[in-house]
Amino acid sequence: PRPPDPQFLTFSSTTLTYAKMMKIAVLAALAGSAAAFAPSPVAQTSRTALSADFSKELGAQMPLGFIDPLGLVADADQDEFDRLRWVELKHGRVAMLAVTGYLVTYAGVRFPGAEDIPSGFAALDNIPGMVWAQLIATWTMMEAANQDQYASPWGTNQNALGDSPAEFKGDFRNGALDFGWDNFSDAQKMNKRAIELNQGRAAQMGILGLMVHEKLGNIDLLIPSN
Repeated sequence: PRPPDPQFLTFSSTTLTYAKMMKIAVLAALAGSAAAFAPSPVAQTSRTALSADFSKELGAQMPLGFIDPLGLVADADQDEFDRLRWVELKHGRVAMLAVTGYLVTYAGVRFPGAEDIPSGFAALDNIPGMVWAQLIATWTMMEAANQDQYASPWGTNQNALGDSPAEFKGDFRNGALDFGWDNFSDAQKMNKRAIELNQGRAAQMGILGLMVHEKLGNIDLLIPSN
């Protein structure tokens, strides 16, 4: 029989390599976000792992309900659960900003003076050191300005300076950007928190998909180029 074309073998090998990369990326995402489908704390009625029932908490909703395939909260008490919930909430917020930033810069929007900086991973090698310093300073100020600094997120309502207004870990109200939270009913608050959790979960998978497809060289299949 006629031997296969070397170009065909090269193409097949490259295709298989990309397929393996995609599978590994998806598995890593599922493992890293397994706790994302564990529910969010509502009330701290018990601090012990034996009596804690997380299946009734906010976040355990259709279509998956309560799911913890890695057993991250199998032996966790309420404090550990709250810490994991805060980690998920923070990752979701960062991911939402990341997706927005990726799409905006991919569309060609730039700050004045940054017109020559490319989008995506290529930007990392083209951002000047002074801009990195400004970014880190901005992130630090945002963290300091948008949270209750004596309590959240590590010691809600546990400080010597008075009770924290935070109702849960990650509640960063500062009296200016609370969007009328104190006027919401309990049901409205639960709904808002569920929306944020779901948006954050979707954004974590979204930014992962954007990064993987950019590295595969087919990001234009997801986002039309200019």
